[in-house]
Amino acid sequence: MLQLQSIREHQEDIITGLKKRNIDATSLVNEIVQLDEKRRHTQAQLDNTLAESNTLSKEIGMLFKSGKAQEANVLKKKSGALKEDSKKLGDLLNETAQSLQKLLYQLPNIPHESVPSGSSEDDNEEVFREGNVPVLHDKALPHWDLAKKYDIIDFELGVKISGAGFPVYKGKGAKLQRALISYFLDKNSEAGYTEVQVPHLVNEASGFGTGQLPDKEGQMYHITEDNLYLIPTAEVPVTNMLREEILKPDEFPVRYTAYTPCFRREAGSYGAHVRGLNRLHQFDKVEIVRVEYPENSYNALDGMVEHVKSILRELKLPYRILRLCGADLGFTSALTYDFEVFSTAQDRWLEISSVSNFETYQASRLKLRYKDENGKSQLAHTLNGSALALPRVLAGILENYQTVDGIKIPEALIPYCGFDTID
Repeated sequence: MLQLQSIREHQEDIITGLKKRNIDATSLVNEIVQLDEKRRHTQAQLDNTLAESNTLSKEIGMLFKSGKAQEANVLKKKSGALKEDSKKLGDLLNETAQSLQKLLYQLPNIPHESVPSGSSEDDNEEVFREGNVPVLHDKALPHWDLAKKYDIIDFELGVKISGAGFPVYKGKGAKLQRALISYFLDKNSEAGYTEVQVPHLVNEASGFGTGQLPDKEGQMYHITEDNLYLIPTAEVPVTNMLREEILKPDEFPVRYTAYTPCFRREAGSYGAHVRGLNRLHQFDKVEIVRVEYPENSYNALDGMVEHVKSILRELKLPYRILRLCGADLGFTSALTYDFEVFSTAQDRWLEISSVSNFETYQASRLKLRYKDENGKSQLAHTLNGSALALPRVLAGILENYQTVDGIKIPEALIPYCGFDTID
C-alpha cells in the first residue's frame, strides 16, 4: 500500500508511474487526496473539540469547589454539547478513514524505473537466456502422455477424487516430486535461508497484509464459516510472520524458505496451454522470502535471481528470464523477473518462478518496520520468489529428459530419488 504522505507530495509522479501499468489513476489519486484532506480536517476539529471539552471539565470542577454551582451548571450544558459534537466527529473520522483505506487498497504499487511499458505479456523484456534445448527423438511425447505411459501421474484419478486440476502422483512420480521439494529446500538452506513450516490456511488480515486481498479474492479458496483462506503461495503466511514487528539491526537480512501446497481457483482457461501440469488448482512450491533495508533490496533481488539461476543450471534445464512490463506486473510488485523453462515436447516456454521486489508496499500494509540510526521507525522492503514451483519444473524434466528407453533423472536429483531412470 502506498503511503498517504507520499501520495500527497508526489501526486503527478504516482499518476505518471502507474501509466506503465496502462492505468489512468488521476481520478483515484485525486479522490484519495481529497478524502485525506477531509480526514485531517475532521481530526483537527475533533482534537480541538476534545481539548475544549477537557478545559471546560477542569473549569467546572474548580467552580463547584468554589461554591459557584450556577455557573458550573451553565458550563455543564456546554460541555454536554461538546461531547455530542466529539462523538459525531469521531464517527465521521472513522467512516472517512475506512473509506480512505478502501481507496488505498485499489491503488497498485508504482513500477520501478527499469520496468518496461507495455500492454500485454508480449511486451515483457527478455534479459537472459541459458542452456541448450535438447533434440528429442521422433516419438517424443508431452508430459501428460509420458505420465500415463509410465504411470507416474494420474490426472483422471484426481478428477474422480476432487475435480480437474488435482493430479495424483504415483510411484516414481511421487518420489520425484518429493525429491524436488527436498532438493529445493536444501539449496535454499545452503544459501542462508531459514526453513520454516507454516499454516496452509490464513486469516483475512494476512491476505490483506501481502496484497492477495482484495485484489485476488476471486482466485482464493475461501472457507466462509471460519473466514479463512487456503494459501495461494507460501509468501502469504511466511511474510505475515513479521506483521506488526519492529526489526532490530542484527535481524537483517531476514531470509526464510518454506515448502507448501498452493491452492488457486484458476477458472476459465482451456486448451493445450493448460493441459497436464501446466495449470493446476493444487500444486507444490518452495518459496524464498526476504526482508531488507531499503538501500539493499535491489542487491538482494539480484542475489535471488542468481540463486534461482544456480538451481536451474544444476538441473541442466534450458531457461530464460523476463523482466515483466507494467501491464503484466503483479498488483503489489515494483519489479518482477519471471523464469521460464523451455518445454521441448510442447515447443513452448513455461513459467516456473517469479522473483519480485515489493519495496515498502507490503510493509506498509503489514506495519513491518525497523528503527533507523536516529531511532525513527521506517518501513522495510519485502521480496519473494519461487525456488521453485514444482509442476512445470517437473513437466520440463519429464519432457526434456525423455529418451526412447525412458526418462532420465537429472544428476543433481539422483541422490534424492534413489533411482536414475523412469522406465
